[in-house]
Order: sequence, then structure tokens, then C-alpha cells
Amino acid sequence: MTALPDLTATELLAAYRARTLSPVEVTDAVLARIEACEPKLRAMYAYDPEGAREAARESEARWLEGTPTGALDGVPITIKENIATRGVPVPIGTAATPLVPAAADAPPAARVREAGAVILGKTTMPDYGMLSSGLSSFHPLTRNPWNPAKNPGGSSAGAGAAAAAGYGPLHLGTDIGGSVRLPASWCGIFTLKPSLGRIPIDPPFIGRVAGPMTRTVADSALLMSVLSLPDARDHMSLPPASIDWPALDGVVKGKRIGLLLDAGFGLPVEPEVRAAVEAAARLFEAAGAIVEPVAPILDRALFDALDDFWCARSWNDMVKLSPETRARILPFITSWARKAVKLSGLDVLRGVNAVVEMSKRANDLTMRHDAILSPTAPMPAYAAEWPCPTNDSERPLEHIGFTVAWNMGEQPASSINCGYTGDGLPIGLQIVGRRFDDAGVMRLSAWYERHRPAQRPWPLP
Repeated sequence: MTALPDLTATELLAAYRARTLSPVEVTDAVLARIEACEPKLRAMYAYDPEGAREAARESEARWLEGTPTGALDGVPITIKENIATRGVPVPIGTAATPLVPAAADAPPAARVREAGAVILGKTTMPDYGMLSSGLSSFHPLTRNPWNPAKNPGGSSAGAGAAAAAGYGPLHLGTDIGGSVRLPASWCGIFTLKPSLGRIPIDPPFIGRVAGPMTRTVADSALLMSVLSLPDARDHMSLPPASIDWPALDGVVKGKRIGLLLDAGFGLPVEPEVRAAVEAAARLFEAAGAIVEPVAPILDRALFDALDDFWCARSWNDMVKLSPETRARILPFITSWARKAVKLSGLDVLRGVNAVVEMSKRANDLTMRHDAILSPTAPMPAYAAEWPCPTNDSERPLEHIGFTVAWNMGEQPASSINCGYTGDGLPIGLQIVGRRFDDAGVMRLSAWYERHRPAQRPWPLP
């Protein structure tokens, strides 16, 4: 029998309707799971068990009256720390941020609260979200449930670890270069990085999106139906679209699918990762898809220009801080951002132009195919204590070659587990769609979820 913390959101809602489970007993079970695992994983920030129990009691009363308030009523959820929730400080992962309570919920938090979800607390992230790691100057080190000696990835580090460990079924992260997909890959869960603007977010920025992080495609679809509702605070958001998110009956036959196995720069794809992704591509091909290799769209010069832009953006924020406050930032991040001191205005402009060129190349490739398959990351999870797979502040982003282009191009991209290494670590398959075709990516992900090799039991540290 599946333990209550491991039930999916769709299973929980069906049980609430049938009155075979109550939000109170589910929440109590999830809180017990968190309290058992947190001493090792450290995925939570602003953990609020009493607030969660109160929300669960209110939800239980609504279900007993037959008046659930929304699509997520009584379902436990965690929210990434940088998505503001009213009354809770937003340190954005760094000890350099003053702890001022947020005045209001950011759009994703507002939507899930309105839908009746039981908010368990926030989840951890690294300084300014600029690491694919569970390392932070503010939060304790977050670890991977599959092997606590390994990193969960980031920047949605706590969300990835919480989903894999069964801290309830729903988790919410953000992504500007791979920050929901990389932890999804390394923690063996599912995520969707939606098209830019599909989920309103505040503050919006180039490439920045919020996304669901769950164990199943269906749970992410359920969460997308709530998160994609409009919010005028995001001036970059898309017009509301009529998307039937739960309709996940994907068709593969006849789809033209590109197979991308070379990012064009950065760390090489490790053999076990390549083999798992190639096996996934063969499944699509066997079902009637037309799978063909595609050449990389990125190169070293283009990515280095983007890196210059990101360094300049980060250093611009850091120079506003006093030297004493700046010293609280994780030194690895400061060392990386300080490279901006040597940049000229023309260097930064080239970085802005790199965003435009990446967007063009991403659009050109995806318009020639129905989808692109690739590794999410070129390697499995790495050492928990490291800030990045290279452990080198001169080369901190060598692992995001398969993910970053789709942020700049605004295409939807999922990550779904496609296998395991010899050491039992998960391997992520990325499925990329055309701009705005979020539903198409979800349908292909659901098809693969049904046809992939059997999954191993979820870890319980």
C-alpha cells in the first residue's frame, strides 16, 4: 500500500471526493515524513507545520460540506523561497539579503493559495539562484534523497529534493537557465519549464519562469491549470490561453523529433547519460516517430557572451551592497560575478545580443521539428558540497548547455527520468517543444512516462 506522503495529487483529490482520506490525515503524514527526513536533506525554509495543519482543517471542513474551494483543495505543496509568500522573508538564498517579510504573495503563490493548496513552507535555493546546487550562504546544505552525498541540483534545490523524498506531491520552482530541469534530472522527478509568460511571475525577467516539480506528469498538468491563470503584475505574461492541461493522450506516430546529443560547449555527455537518452529516442522511433540527429545550436563564443551579461547583471546588484554585506555572499558567487569588473560596455552589449541570437537559433531549430530530445544535464548528480559540477568559479556553468537556450528562446521544455546510472542515480531526458506548445510537450512527456522502463522505488533517506 502506498504511504500517504507518496500519493499523487490526483489520487489525493479522488480520495477526498470519495471521503476515504481527509486533508488533515494526509497533511499529518506528510509533516511526519518531512520531520523524519529533514535532519539529513535540509530542503525546507520557513517550514510551517502549524499553518499547514490549520489550512488542512479548513480544507477538511470544505470537503465535508461538498464545497472545495479550488482545484488543489487540501493538497500539500511547497514553494521555492524566491517566490514571495505574504509574511515570509525572501532571502533569495543569500545571507546578504535583509530579512523583510513579503507584503504579498507573488502570482504563483497567490494562485495555489486561492486553489486551496496546503502550503507546507518554502524550499531552499543557492545565492541569487546562480548555482545548480544545494549550496547557499543562508540555507543549510541541501542534499539529494537518492544519495545524500550527492547534490540535488539547483537553483530549485529544495524543491527537487522535497519532491523525490515525498514531501507531498506538489512543488513549485523557478528556472532561468535550467533551475527546475537540472534538479528534476538529478532527483529523478518530472518538471515543465513553460514558455516564457505562460505562468505569470513577479518580478519577470529575460528567460525567467516558474514551473511545477512533481513525481508525475499528471500532477504537473494539474498544477499548470492553476499556475497559468492570469495576473496583471507580470507585464511579460502571455494572454490567457484555453489549454486543457489534464488531456495528456499524446500521439507519437509521425512526429518529427530531433535528437540533440552535443550541446556545442561545456562538459561532454557521460556515457551512461548518452545511452539512456538514446534508448528513450529509440522508444519514440519504435512508436512511429521520425527521429533524426541535430547539430548543436550553441557554441563557446555565444555562451561566453551570455555569461558576461549575467556576470554584469549580478555584479550590478552586488556593488550596491556595503563591503560588509557583500562579504556574506557565497564567495564562489562573488568570484564569478567579479569578472564583470573587466568588461566594457561593448562586452555587455554583446551579451545582450547573445540572448537575441540564442532565441533565433532556438526558434529556427524547433520550428523544423515537433520536438527535440536531449539529455537534461551531461552528467548525473555530483558531490553535495560542490557549488557546480566543475567546482571551478572560472567555469561554473559548463553543465547548462542543453537547458539554457530554451530559456532565451522561450520554448517549453520538460525533464523526465529516463534511467539510472550504475550507482543508482537518476538520468533526465529533456523534451523541448515549439514556442507556446506547452501542451504538446506535456503530451509527449505523458506518452514517454507510460512507455519508459520501470522506475525504481522512490528513496526514503
